[in-house]
Amino acid sequence: QVQLEESGGGSVQPGGSLKLSCKYSRYIFSACGMGWYRQPPGKERELVSTIDNDGATVYSDSVKGRFTISQDNAKNTLYLQMNNLKTEDTAMYYCTAGLQRTYYTDCSSPVTDAAVWAQGTQVTVSS
Repeated sequence: QVQLEESGGGSVQPGGSLKLSCKYSRYIFSACGMGWYRQPPGKERELVSTIDNDGATVYSDSVKGRFTISQDNAKNTLYLQMNNLKTEDTAMYYCTAGLQRTYYTDCSSPVTDAAVWAQGTQVTVSS
């Protein structure tokens, strides 16, 4: 079983930056690769970004242009650089691996049935 360990969450003022890291014990080859999800208080979990085996990335409209997903396979680490943070970015952020797709979907709506999840790291944006 793959182990995922997150770090890098915290509190920041609006306009600030944070970088999340997710170290994985081994890489899982899957159609949509790895990604980040978040769950704001009182809301459902939502996709933030994915990066597949070829380095192709997907971002939700709410973070496009502000967040950057990247991966260092030599270090077995996935990253999420978050810039110009807004209060609405406040959420528990989850790293995940093993994202899939179906014939009818693409990686903007990955299948998470068999995905592995990290424990989550809290990001709080407030003044």
